[in-house]
Amino acid sequence: MTFIVTENCIRCKYTDCVEVCPVDCFYEGPNFLVIHPDECIDCADCEPACPANAIVSDSDLAPDQMQFAKLNAELAALWDNIALKKDPLPDAASWDGQPGKLEYLER
Repeated sequence: MTFIVTENCIRCKYTDCVEVCPVDCFYEGPNFLVIHPDECIDCADCEPACPANAIVSDSDLAPDQMQFAKLNAELAALWDNIALKKDPLPDAASWDGQPGKLEYLER
């Protein structure tokens, strides 16, 4: 089991989750975070820390979010590790909860 960052993180990129991760398994892109599945120890500390409720266990992944398991693994191999909290994107609050954000994912 691992945890997955899902669509609601796109264009929000709250980083409260990275601050509580004991193994620093988060990776940062321009407008999205991902969890490296081979580094995640399944501690679940990140899930309640996410203000956008964008992190879920892979066993609880909704059918319409399944593609994010693959995206997390793929992008974690490309992006830089992040271990310290940063400010969210400037318009994060207006994007939180908006559907259909995958088209805005910047690689």
